[in-house]
Amino acid sequence: MQKIVPSLWFDHTAEEAAEFYTSVFPNSRVTVTQHYPTEGLLDFQTEYAGKVLTVEFELDGYRFVAINAGPEFPLNPSLSFMLNFDPSRDEGARQHLETLWGALAEDGQVMMALGEYPFSPYYGWVQDRYGVGWQLILTDPEGEPRPFVVPSLLFGAEAQNRAAEAREFYTSLFPGARVGAVVNYPEPTGPVTTESVMFSDIELFGQWFSLMDSGVEQSTTFSPGVSLILECADQAELDRYWEALSAVPEAEQCGWCADRFGVSWQVVPAGLAQQELSPEGYRALMGMKKIDIATLLPGTKG
Repeated sequence: MQKIVPSLWFDHTAEEAAEFYTSVFPNSRVTVTQHYPTEGLLDFQTEYAGKVLTVEFELDGYRFVAINAGPEFPLNPSLSFMLNFDPSRDEGARQHLETLWGALAEDGQVMMALGEYPFSPYYGWVQDRYGVGWQLILTDPEGEPRPFVVPSLLFGAEAQNRAAEAREFYTSLFPGARVGAVVNYPEPTGPVTTESVMFSDIELFGQWFSLMDSGVEQSTTFSPGVSLILECADQAELDRYWEALSAVPEAEQCGWCADRFGVSWQVVPAGLAQQELSPEGYRALMGMKKIDIATLLPGTKG
Protein backbone atom coordinates (compact mmCIF):
# COMPACT_ATOMS: atom_id res chain seq x y z
CA MET A 1 0.00 0.00 0.00
CA GLN A 2 1.39 3.41 -0.99
CA LYS A 3 1.78 5.38 2.25
CA ILE A 4 3.11 8.65 0.78
CA VAL A 5 0.96 10.12 -2.01
CA PRO A 6 1.98 13.23 -3.99
CA SER A 7 -0.69 15.92 -4.05
CA LEU A 8 -0.78 18.42 -6.92
CA TRP A 9 -2.46 21.83 -6.59
CA PHE A 10 -4.37 23.03 -9.67
CA ASP A 11 -6.02 26.36 -10.42
CA HIS A 12 -9.57 25.16 -11.23
CA THR A 13 -8.24 22.42 -13.57
CA ALA A 14 -7.76 19.33 -11.37
CA GLU A 15 -10.38 17.23 -13.13
CA GLU A 16 -9.12 18.25 -16.57
CA ALA A 17 -5.51 17.55 -15.58
CA ALA A 18 -6.32 14.11 -14.17
CA GLU A 19 -8.16 13.22 -17.38
CA PHE A 20 -5.16 14.37 -19.41
CA TYR A 21 -2.63 12.35 -17.42
CA THR A 22 -4.68 9.17 -17.48
CA SER A 23 -5.11 9.55 -21.24
CA VAL A 24 -1.37 9.83 -22.01
CA PHE A 25 0.19 7.54 -19.37
CA PRO A 26 -0.19 3.78 -19.93
CA ASN A 27 -2.00 1.63 -17.36
CA SER A 28 -3.61 4.64 -15.73
CA ARG A 29 -7.04 5.49 -14.31
CA VAL A 30 -9.04 7.90 -12.19
CA THR A 31 -10.04 6.12 -8.98
CA VAL A 32 -11.86 8.54 -6.63
CA THR A 33 -13.41 11.98 -7.05
CA GLN A 34 -14.34 14.06 -3.99
CA HIS A 35 -16.61 17.11 -4.06
CA TYR A 36 -16.79 20.24 -1.97
CA PRO A 37 -19.87 20.26 0.27
CA THR A 38 -22.75 22.46 -0.84
CA GLU A 39 -22.77 24.31 2.48
CA GLY A 40 -20.41 25.07 5.34
CA LEU A 41 -17.69 26.51 3.08
CA LEU A 42 -15.51 29.44 4.04
CA ASP A 43 -16.33 32.71 2.28
CA PHE A 44 -13.47 32.43 -0.22
CA GLN A 45 -14.57 28.90 -1.14
CA THR A 46 -18.25 29.52 -1.94
CA GLU A 47 -17.60 29.41 -5.69
CA TYR A 48 -16.63 25.73 -5.29
CA ALA A 49 -19.86 24.57 -3.63
CA GLY A 50 -20.68 21.10 -4.99
CA LYS A 51 -17.75 21.16 -7.41
CA VAL A 52 -14.81 18.79 -7.57
CA LEU A 53 -12.50 19.06 -4.55
CA THR A 54 -9.94 16.33 -5.28
CA VAL A 55 -9.34 13.70 -7.92
CA GLU A 56 -7.28 10.64 -7.04
CA PHE A 57 -5.68 8.91 -10.01
CA GLU A 58 -3.06 6.25 -10.72
CA LEU A 59 -0.26 6.36 -13.27
CA ASP A 60 1.02 2.83 -13.86
CA GLY A 61 -0.27 1.97 -10.39
CA TYR A 62 1.29 4.98 -8.63
CA ARG A 63 -1.23 7.12 -6.74
CA PHE A 64 -1.56 10.89 -7.07
CA VAL A 65 -4.15 13.33 -5.73
CA ALA A 66 -5.11 16.46 -7.68
CA ILE A 67 -6.56 19.34 -5.64
CA ASN A 68 -9.04 21.64 -7.35
CA ALA A 69 -8.56 25.11 -5.89
CA GLY A 70 -7.38 28.59 -6.85
CA PRO A 71 -4.13 30.27 -8.00
CA GLU A 72 -2.59 30.51 -4.53
CA PHE A 73 0.20 27.96 -5.03
CA PRO A 74 1.57 27.76 -8.59
CA LEU A 75 3.67 24.71 -9.37
CA ASN A 76 7.43 25.04 -9.75
CA PRO A 77 10.38 22.69 -10.48
CA SER A 78 11.29 22.10 -6.81
CA LEU A 79 9.29 18.90 -6.65
CA SER A 80 9.01 17.04 -9.94
CA PHE A 81 8.64 13.41 -10.95
CA MET A 82 11.28 11.19 -12.50
CA LEU A 83 9.92 8.61 -14.94
CA ASN A 84 12.23 5.63 -15.38
CA PHE A 85 12.12 3.83 -18.71
CA ASP A 86 14.08 0.61 -18.20
CA PRO A 87 15.18 -1.26 -21.37
CA SER A 88 15.64 -4.47 -19.36
CA ARG A 89 11.92 -4.50 -18.56
CA ASP A 90 10.57 -2.82 -21.69
CA GLU A 91 12.03 -3.51 -25.12
CA GLY A 92 10.31 -0.39 -26.43
CA ALA A 93 11.50 1.84 -23.58
CA ARG A 94 13.04 4.54 -25.80
CA GLN A 95 10.02 4.74 -28.08
CA HIS A 96 7.62 4.84 -25.14
CA LEU A 97 9.72 7.62 -23.57
CA GLU A 98 9.52 9.66 -26.77
CA THR A 99 5.77 9.17 -27.07
CA LEU A 100 5.09 10.33 -23.54
CA TRP A 101 7.56 13.20 -23.90
CA GLY A 102 5.64 14.44 -26.93
CA ALA A 103 2.36 14.48 -25.00
CA LEU A 104 3.80 16.18 -21.91
CA ALA A 105 5.82 18.76 -23.86
CA GLU A 106 2.87 19.88 -25.98
CA ASP A 107 1.92 23.37 -24.74
CA GLY A 108 4.45 22.91 -21.92
CA GLN A 109 7.95 24.25 -21.20
CA VAL A 110 11.13 22.28 -21.84
CA MET A 111 13.56 22.65 -18.91
CA MET A 112 16.26 20.34 -20.31
CA ALA A 113 15.99 19.21 -23.92
CA LEU A 114 15.56 15.53 -24.65
CA GLY A 115 18.94 14.09 -25.53
CA GLU A 116 22.16 12.45 -24.32
CA TYR A 117 23.70 13.51 -20.99
CA PRO A 118 26.64 12.16 -18.95
CA PHE A 119 24.22 10.40 -16.58
CA SER A 120 21.91 8.93 -19.22
CA PRO A 121 21.91 8.17 -22.94
CA TYR A 122 18.44 9.72 -23.18
CA TYR A 123 16.91 12.22 -20.75
CA GLY A 124 14.72 15.31 -20.71
CA TRP A 125 12.95 17.53 -18.18
CA VAL A 126 9.67 19.22 -19.02
CA GLN A 127 6.96 21.18 -17.25
CA ASP A 128 3.65 20.21 -18.81
CA ARG A 129 0.74 22.49 -19.72
CA TYR A 130 -0.40 22.52 -16.07
CA GLY A 131 3.05 23.25 -14.62
CA VAL A 132 3.85 19.75 -13.30
CA GLY A 133 7.51 18.81 -13.80
CA TRP A 134 8.51 15.45 -15.31
CA GLN A 135 12.02 14.06 -15.80
CA LEU A 136 11.98 11.27 -18.39
CA ILE A 137 15.08 9.07 -18.33
CA LEU A 138 16.28 5.97 -20.13
CA THR A 139 17.80 4.08 -17.22
CA ASP A 140 20.89 1.90 -17.03
CA PRO A 141 19.63 -1.73 -17.11
CA GLU A 142 22.75 -2.82 -15.20
CA GLY A 143 21.89 -0.67 -12.18
CA GLU A 144 19.63 -1.46 -9.24
CA PRO A 145 16.05 -1.29 -10.56
CA ARG A 146 13.83 1.62 -9.64
CA PRO A 147 10.07 2.04 -10.04
CA PHE A 148 8.58 3.94 -12.95
CA VAL A 149 7.60 7.02 -10.87
CA VAL A 150 10.06 8.59 -8.42
CA PRO A 151 9.28 12.00 -6.83
CA SER A 152 12.34 14.22 -7.14
CA LEU A 153 13.17 16.99 -4.63
CA LEU A 154 15.37 19.83 -5.90
CA PHE A 155 17.00 21.83 -3.11
CA GLY A 156 17.49 25.42 -4.21
CA ALA A 157 16.84 29.01 -3.07
CA GLU A 158 16.32 28.94 0.72
CA ALA A 159 16.91 25.16 0.79
CA GLN A 160 20.11 25.22 -1.29
CA ASN A 161 22.71 22.59 -0.33
CA ARG A 162 20.47 20.88 2.21
CA ALA A 163 19.83 17.66 0.27
CA ALA A 164 22.29 15.63 2.38
CA GLU A 165 20.71 16.95 5.58
CA ALA A 166 17.26 16.02 4.25
CA ARG A 167 18.44 12.56 3.29
CA GLU A 168 19.64 11.92 6.83
CA PHE A 169 16.51 13.41 8.40
CA TYR A 170 13.97 11.46 6.33
CA THR A 171 15.78 8.14 6.62
CA SER A 172 16.11 8.55 10.40
CA LEU A 173 12.45 9.49 10.80
CA PHE A 174 10.71 6.71 8.88
CA PRO A 175 11.18 3.08 9.97
CA GLY A 176 12.87 0.72 7.52
CA ALA A 177 14.14 3.59 5.35
CA ARG A 178 17.39 3.23 3.45
CA VAL A 179 19.78 5.24 1.32
CA GLY A 180 20.42 4.19 -2.26
CA ALA A 181 22.76 6.12 -4.56
CA VAL A 182 24.88 9.03 -3.31
CA VAL A 183 26.76 11.19 -5.82
CA ASN A 184 28.23 14.54 -4.80
CA TYR A 185 29.30 17.32 -7.15
CA PRO A 186 32.93 16.70 -8.25
CA GLU A 187 33.90 20.37 -7.98
CA PRO A 188 32.43 23.68 -6.76
CA THR A 189 30.35 25.47 -9.34
CA GLY A 190 27.68 28.12 -8.98
CA PRO A 191 25.87 27.62 -5.66
CA VAL A 192 27.22 24.10 -4.96
CA THR A 193 30.33 22.71 -3.28
CA THR A 194 31.90 19.27 -3.26
CA GLU A 195 29.67 18.51 -0.23
CA SER A 196 26.54 19.24 -2.25
CA VAL A 197 24.43 16.39 -3.61
CA MET A 198 24.34 16.01 -7.38
CA PHE A 199 22.06 12.98 -7.07
CA SER A 200 20.91 10.75 -4.26
CA ASP A 201 17.89 8.58 -3.64
CA ILE A 202 16.20 7.12 -0.59
CA GLU A 203 13.56 4.49 0.03
CA LEU A 204 10.73 5.36 2.44
CA PHE A 205 8.01 2.79 3.14
CA GLY A 206 9.06 0.90 0.02
CA GLN A 207 8.81 4.05 -2.16
CA TRP A 208 11.79 5.75 -3.78
CA PHE A 209 12.49 9.50 -3.72
CA SER A 210 15.41 11.33 -5.30
CA LEU A 211 17.13 14.38 -3.81
CA MET A 212 19.55 16.81 -5.39
CA ASP A 213 21.02 20.25 -4.77
CA SER A 214 20.46 22.63 -7.64
CA GLY A 215 23.59 23.33 -9.65
CA VAL A 216 22.23 26.74 -10.68
CA GLU A 217 20.62 29.53 -8.69
CA GLN A 218 16.88 29.01 -8.18
CA SER A 219 14.28 31.70 -7.50
CA THR A 220 11.70 29.25 -6.14
CA THR A 221 11.66 26.52 -3.55
CA PHE A 222 9.23 23.97 -2.13
CA SER A 223 5.62 25.08 -1.73
CA PRO A 224 2.14 23.59 -1.23
CA GLY A 225 1.91 23.43 -5.02
CA VAL A 226 3.22 19.89 -4.62
CA SER A 227 2.80 18.36 -1.18
CA LEU A 228 3.28 14.84 0.15
CA ILE A 229 0.29 13.17 1.78
CA LEU A 230 1.43 10.91 4.62
CA GLU A 231 -1.34 8.46 5.46
CA CYS A 232 -1.34 7.44 9.13
CA ALA A 233 -2.92 4.34 10.65
CA ASP A 234 -4.10 6.01 13.87
CA GLN A 235 -3.91 9.15 16.00
CA ALA A 236 -0.69 8.07 17.71
CA GLU A 237 1.12 7.69 14.40
CA LEU A 238 -0.32 10.97 13.13
CA ASP A 239 0.79 12.79 16.30
CA ARG A 240 4.30 11.36 16.04
CA TYR A 241 4.89 12.40 12.44
CA TRP A 242 3.23 15.80 12.89
CA GLU A 243 5.57 16.56 15.78
CA ALA A 244 8.61 15.53 13.74
CA LEU A 245 7.67 17.19 10.45
CA SER A 246 5.94 20.45 11.33
CA ALA A 247 8.59 23.18 11.58
CA VAL A 248 6.72 26.27 10.31
CA PRO A 249 3.82 27.20 12.62
CA GLU A 250 2.22 29.56 10.10
CA ALA A 251 2.00 26.71 7.57
CA GLU A 252 -0.13 24.53 9.87
CA GLN A 253 -3.69 24.24 8.59
CA CYS A 254 -6.16 21.44 7.85
CA GLY A 255 -3.55 18.71 8.36
CA TRP A 256 -0.97 20.55 6.24
CA CYS A 257 2.47 21.47 7.55
CA ALA A 258 5.93 22.35 6.25
CA ASP A 259 9.11 20.67 7.41
CA ARG A 260 12.49 22.27 8.17
CA PHE A 261 13.37 22.30 4.46
CA GLY A 262 10.07 23.86 3.37
CA VAL A 263 8.63 20.64 1.92
CA SER A 264 4.85 20.58 2.36
CA TRP A 265 3.22 17.54 3.97
CA GLN A 266 -0.36 16.54 4.62
CA VAL A 267 -0.36 14.33 7.72
CA VAL A 268 -3.75 12.66 7.56
CA PRO A 269 -5.63 9.51 8.56
CA ALA A 270 -5.43 6.75 5.96
CA GLY A 271 -8.40 6.76 3.62
CA LEU A 272 -9.28 10.44 4.03
CA ALA A 273 -8.90 11.06 0.29
CA GLN A 274 -11.55 8.41 -0.40
CA GLN A 275 -14.22 9.88 1.90
CA GLU A 276 -16.80 12.56 1.17
CA LEU A 277 -16.87 14.80 4.24
CA SER A 278 -20.19 16.10 5.50
CA PRO A 279 -20.60 19.89 5.79
CA GLU A 280 -20.00 19.48 9.52
CA GLY A 281 -16.87 17.41 8.93
CA TYR A 282 -15.59 19.89 6.37
CA ARG A 283 -16.11 22.81 8.77
CA ALA A 284 -14.28 20.85 11.46
CA LEU A 285 -11.36 20.20 9.10
CA MET A 286 -11.13 23.89 8.15
CA GLY A 287 -10.75 24.78 11.81
CA MET A 288 -7.99 22.29 12.55
CA LYS A 289 -4.23 22.52 12.34
CA LYS A 290 -3.18 19.00 13.29
CA ILE A 291 -6.05 16.62 12.52
CA ASP A 292 -7.97 15.09 15.38
CA ILE A 293 -9.32 11.87 13.88
CA ALA A 294 -12.12 11.32 16.42
CA THR A 295 -13.51 14.81 15.77
CA LEU A 296 -13.13 14.68 12.00
CA LEU A 297 -14.34 11.12 11.50
CA PRO A 298 -16.67 10.20 14.38
CA GLY A 299 -16.83 6.46 14.92
CA THR A 300 -13.31 5.94 13.57
CA LYS A 301 -10.86 4.29 15.93
CA GLY A 302 -8.17 6.88 16.67
